Amino acid sequence: MSQRQMQGQPMIILGEDSQRMKDKDAQSHNISAARAVAESVRSTLGPKGMDKMLVSSLGDVTVTNDGVTILTEMDIDNPTAEMIVEVAEAQEDEAGDGTTTAVSIAGELLKNAEELLEQDIHPTAIIKGFDLASTEAKNQIGEIATSVEPDDEALLKKLAETSMTGKGAELNKELLAQLIVDAVNAVTVEAEDGSVIADLEFLNIETQTGRAVSDSELIEGAVVDKDPVHEEMPTTVDDADVLLLDTPIELDETEVDAQLSVDDPSQLQNFLDKEEEQLEEMVDAIAATGANVVFCQKGIDDMAQHYLAKEGILAVRRAKKSDIEFLREVLGANIVSDVHNATADDLGHGSVRRDTEEELFYVEGEGDDAHGVTLLLRASTDHVVDELERGVQDALDVVASTVADGQILAGGGAPEVELASRLRDYADGVEGREQLAVEAFADALELIPRTLAENAGLDSIDSLVDLRAAHEGGDVQAGLDVYSGDVVNTLDEGVVEPAHAKRQAISSAAEAANLVLKIDDIIAAGDLSTSGGDEEGGPGGAPGGMGGMGGGMGGMM
Repeated sequence: MSQRQMQGQPMIILGEDSQRMKDKDAQSHNISAARAVAESVRSTLGPKGMDKMLVSSLGDVTVTNDGVTILTEMDIDNPTAEMIVEVAEAQEDEAGDGTTTAVSIAGELLKNAEELLEQDIHPTAIIKGFDLASTEAKNQIGEIATSVEPDDEALLKKLAETSMTGKGAELNKELLAQLIVDAVNAVTVEAEDGSVIADLEFLNIETQTGRAVSDSELIEGAVVDKDPVHEEMPTTVDDADVLLLDTPIELDETEVDAQLSVDDPSQLQNFLDKEEEQLEEMVDAIAATGANVVFCQKGIDDMAQHYLAKEGILAVRRAKKSDIEFLREVLGANIVSDVHNATADDLGHGSVRRDTEEELFYVEGEGDDAHGVTLLLRASTDHVVDELERGVQDALDVVASTVADGQILAGGGAPEVELASRLRDYADGVEGREQLAVEAFADALELIPRTLAENAGLDSIDSLVDLRAAHEGGDVQAGLDVYSGDVVNTLDEGVVEPAHAKRQAISSAAEAANLVLKIDDIIAAGDLSTSGGDEEGGPGGAPGGMGGMGGGMGGMM
């Protein structure tokens, strides 16, 4: 085709059914999707935050105000929205708490960025300004943070109580805070370089319904919610030699179907006798190790149960994999995958006690190799105990990270207002349009105290004005008392947050906002997998993966 024939005719490079969104349309779409995710969890922030009820397609119900739980359980069908969910997941993994804060700041950063884009400020200038502001804010956190010693129990309790406030654990937060601090102290060790580490791998959480939350307790060792496999077995073994198995005490099933013809009943009996003989050999191999307690992750044959009872061995079957792995730490045992290869060296040592009323086994180790504690949480119903566990897990992560980091901040929006003030001072020294982005970052941080006020039914503007005035007067720890509406020294009031979680929240929010701002073109792609295999769906399903681009959130809910 000649050049003259091509003039005035567009070149088509995408399929007829492909979808594409460019420039400001793409940016506006992405920002709207990200903001919608952030706004969906904003009402859960703070002591007066509300809960969300999540109902799955199967009718399962979860009632929670935990940000990461809400976002991961929501049926989100938009690629940009999923990026913001990743912010919450990263915050949960790195800090254990502050997910709602991180997501809310990310949404507000994008809102402020959109206003700058409308002023024809290029995205790269905004991104650079956000990077400068994020780095400066994280540096300033170290300036305003307060040091805390690992053995400062009173302050660590306040930290745990602040984390649980507004969650299902709040009503009994004083008792639970003490249990949490005791649990973290029990698994805190000193590293070779002299630093202190709280290793939560040696802490297990078990839940039980039908009791009051006030009955929760910290137990030395492990708790196993199982029954003995045979009624003739002992239920308490004080001097226990424990064998941990991740293989069944059963005969292997044949992989192919086979039919055998017998012409004499004695032949059938020989088959049965041979099976019993093999099961008895497995039990003899267990007994030969000296084990008097067996925790098995898989099944135990009825005949094997009989032989174990005859040997006086306590056996538990179908224990959870996590329980088996935790028992390995508690007892200093090895997990065995072949009964016939088990030896006395694989055994763990301690005591096993059965609480018939609670229907629980309490397992306690002995010796230098044994370590581990269990936090047994009790509540009236499954929904209550699940939310209690989420709140306690967050508080555990917060206390553990603070023991290692050694820094805390005053809560109630105090660090955000102080950082915003310092960022505005810092912006005066930033040249170019990046200065506007730094100021926009400062404005975004003040979303947190504004949201705390809104969720408490207070006037957010008045509260923010009062907080700014207090910080301009030099009160770095001035935060909002959401119960009275007054501006108070929140550190003195016992409202404290971990500095590590705040740094991570600011970092994650800035990175997510910059990732979204850098996108100026959304194209329905083919198979982007790197596995090389022909997977179902392929390029034909690509437009659906756009998450309904034209519909804002793209069917997020």
